[in-house]
Amino acid sequence: MEPDHTQSDSAQSGETQLEGTQSGDTADLTFSGVGPDTAPASADASRAALAEMAARAGLRRVHMLAWRDLYDPEAGGSEVHASTVAKLWAEAGIEVTMRSSYAQGHPPVGTRDGYHVIRKAGRYMVFPRAAVSELRNKYGPRDGLVEIWNGMPFLSPLWAIGPRIVFLHHLHGEMWKMTLPPNLARMGEILEYRVAPPLYRRTRIVTLSYSSRDELVHEGFRPDLVSVVPPGIDPRFSPGGERSATPLVVAVGRLVPVKRYDLLIKAVGEVRDRHPALELVIVGEGYEKPALDELVASMDAKSWVRFAGHVDDDALIDLYRRAWLLVSASAREGWGMTITEAAACGTPAAVTRIAGHLDAVDDEHTGLLADDPRQLVEHIDALIGDDVFRQRLSKGALAHAARFTWAATAHGTLEVLAADAMRRRSRRG
Repeated sequence: MEPDHTQSDSAQSGETQLEGTQSGDTADLTFSGVGPDTAPASADASRAALAEMAARAGLRRVHMLAWRDLYDPEAGGSEVHASTVAKLWAEAGIEVTMRSSYAQGHPPVGTRDGYHVIRKAGRYMVFPRAAVSELRNKYGPRDGLVEIWNGMPFLSPLWAIGPRIVFLHHLHGEMWKMTLPPNLARMGEILEYRVAPPLYRRTRIVTLSYSSRDELVHEGFRPDLVSVVPPGIDPRFSPGGERSATPLVVAVGRLVPVKRYDLLIKAVGEVRDRHPALELVIVGEGYEKPALDELVASMDAKSWVRFAGHVDDDALIDLYRRAWLLVSASAREGWGMTITEAAACGTPAAVTRIAGHLDAVDDEHTGLLADDPRQLVEHIDALIGDDVFRQRLSKGALAHAARFTWAATAHGTLEVLAADAMRRRSRRG
C-alpha cells in the first residue's frame, strides 16, 4: 500500500506529550470482503455507527502494534492507513493506543489525533518488547488487538488472548531478496510462506484488495478469515487547476528497489524519444537515491527527470492535477494508494499488472496495466499521444476514486474486529 511520499499534514498537527507516561448474530459472520460504501454518509453518522458497533462488541480499548510510527522518516502507506483508522476510531470514543518503534525527534509517549502513541525500542527490538509489554499489561488492559504485519509479524497468535485481527496488506515475495542479504532473505521467505500461514490459521486477516486476498489464500491463509477492506482517500485529493502544457508524468513512492525506479526511468526515456517534451517527476525519499542519480547521469537525463524528495500534501495534489499520467513500475503493492489519489484528481495511470494495482486500476477504464516493461513503454506512449483516450480514462478514474472513503475503511475494519469479539463472547456463553 502506498502513499510513501508524505505523512498527512492534518495527521501531523496537534501532538502533545503525555504527563507521566452488523446485523443479526455477528458471532456467526464471516467476511469475504467489505465494500467501499459500507459506512454511513455523514461524519456524525459514521462516528455514531462506529461507537454503536464498538459498544455492542465490548471494544472500549483497542491496542495497535506497528513496526513504524507515522512520523518515522521511512513511514509509508501502511503507517498512513493505520493512523487514519486509529484517528477515526478515537473520534468515535474508542480508546486507541498505538505501539511502534522509536521515531527520531519525537517523544516516546504522546497523543496524536485523539489516540495514544508509544514509540519505544529500535526497528528489531520493537517486536519482542511490544509483546512483553502487552503480556504485562504495561499500557493498560485492552478489549481488542490490531497487529500490523509489515514484513515482520509480531507473532500475536503465540502470546495474545482476546479479540484480535491482523492488517496484512500484501505478501513481500521478491522484496526479501531486493532488500536483504541472501541468508536473511531466505529466513524472511520461510517465515512468510511456511511458518506464518499455519500459525495464523485461526486469525482474522484484513487486507486491502481482492488480488492481495487471492494471493494470501493461495499461500495457505484460510479464505473465510481473510477480509477485504479497501483504503480511503482524503477529500483534499480532487480535480482543479490546469494540466501541464507539456507532457508530464509523475511517480510517487519511497526510493527503494521494489519500486523499480530504474526500470521506470528507462521506460519513460524510451517514450521521450517520440515525445521530446516529456518530463518525469519522482516524489519520495530513500536509500536508492544515489544509484538513481547515477542512472540519470549515465542517460544524460537530468534535463527531464526531477527528484522532488518529500513534499507536503498541497504540493503533491498540485503535481497530480498538472500531471498527464501517474506511472509506476513497482513489483509489489498492497493497493497502490498513489494511483487512487491521482485518480481522485482526474489523472489516469500506466502501471505494472501486480496484486494491488489490479484493484486500484480498472484496466482500460481508469488506466492501463502492463504485463512487462515493454508493454509499460507502449502504454505510456499511447496515453501521452492520444488526448481523447487519456481524457476518457481521466473521467473513469474520477468515478472510480469517488467510491473510496476513510470512513468506510474504519467501519469495515471495526466490523472484522467486532465479529471476532462477538464470536469469542458466543463461545464463552
